[in-house]
Amino acid sequence: MLATPAALLAARVVSAQGGKMTLAMHQNTSAGAGYRGSLEGWAKAGIRQVEVTNTLLDEFLKTDSLAAARRIITDNGLMPVSGACGVTGIFEPNPGRAAALDALRKRCEQFRELGFTRIYSPTTATGMFTADDYTRGAANMREAGEIARGFGLTMMAEAVRASAFISTLPTLLRMTREAGTVAPLLDFYHFSSGLSKLEDLDLIRPREIGHVHFQDVPDVPRELLDNTTRIIPGDGVAPLDQILRKLAEKRYAGPLSVELFLPQYQKGNPYEVAREIRQKAEAVMRRARVM
Repeated sequence: MLATPAALLAARVVSAQGGKMTLAMHQNTSAGAGYRGSLEGWAKAGIRQVEVTNTLLDEFLKTDSLAAARRIITDNGLMPVSGACGVTGIFEPNPGRAAALDALRKRCEQFRELGFTRIYSPTTATGMFTADDYTRGAANMREAGEIARGFGLTMMAEAVRASAFISTLPTLLRMTREAGTVAPLLDFYHFSSGLSKLEDLDLIRPREIGHVHFQDVPDVPRELLDNTTRIIPGDGVAPLDQILRKLAEKRYAGPLSVELFLPQYQKGNPYEVAREIRQKAEAVMRRARVM
């Protein structure tokens, strides 16, 4: 009876935070194992939520069918939580955008057949942009979101730290809000290693974040960070607890998808890689009280 008030208080805190987060794996992490090998290895390690990449899917489809790709997901009890479309140039104004949208439509059709509900594209862009380009960019985002919605998918945009167009969380939030049809994807690596600041997380509205990529960074100058320096959550110095708790405060209750590029993971045994990631990442999640 004495513990009841504390238990009720804890329940209210969880309710206010909007639920718990779950661990997922991004296929870039086990790219060397291929489409089938990565998914089957992860399933044996107890992973249930997965993020498929266009690269591994396309390689698989060279010798097999889309139906077979779906069976690998369902037969292993996996849930596809997001897919990398592999199409860039759909947000920023550029002469190749029409072709990019055609490629997006084809990918959306594939992902719908695989049972996906979310698809994303990074904001990779080079060159120089003007204020008018951001107005056009919001309209471009809206169009991309409408295309995805026509296939029953939610379109998401991932701010890339090296992008000349959208590299920070404030700009990403501003653009997706103006578009109205695209959800922001928060990537821990791009956020922690780029120009975004911790206080930028306060700008997030409740339930606004559509998906999260989950990584840590080593204790080196930011200038030395790149894709190959992404490490398992808990092995680095990024303020993971603060970011996770802020996301919980903003009522994010979705997957945390671990996306790594180091050869030791990409070329490793996917079962062993997933087991190590699960042990370390879930410890971080428990410490932050988000699972």
